[in-house]
Amino acid sequence: MKLVDFLQAEHLVADLEAQNKQGVLEELVGVLVASGVISDARHAVDVLLERERLGSTGIGEGIAIPHGKLPGLESVVAVFARSKNGVDFDSMDGAPVNLFFLLVAPENSASMHLKALARISRLLKDRDFRQELLACDSKELLYEKISAEDARH
Repeated sequence: MKLVDFLQAEHLVADLEAQNKQGVLEELVGVLVASGVISDARHAVDVLLERERLGSTGIGEGIAIPHGKLPGLESVVAVFARSKNGVDFDSMDGAPVNLFFLLVAPENSASMHLKALARISRLLKDRDFRQELLACDSKELLYEKISAEDARH
């Protein structure tokens, strides 16, 4: 499974405006609503917040991978976003989060959901890659970097 299989170029945010966890989730879900992937933003945000109550998806080192399952989806879909200033996301290491991968999956897709999470985690383990993402100055360059890294692994 490749990241570009479920991350479309239009599902990137080069500079998040949100300043808190709920705002980030609303902004990321808004990308999927705007592209017609999901229609019920409120339900999607509620599902993601419920998942966050189980434990933060802020995994440390400036990374968060909020995720959840939604009815009506046909496949796994992701949104990548970068916050230049960082957002307090209750990360495991207490550090602000700069790189977000929102992942939503169909309700009955445990295998695909887990494979997608593993793929994102594997790519973001590379510190140099994370630094490259922070340095990109456009959505287009972010997608190019993500696609190139995805192809290498």
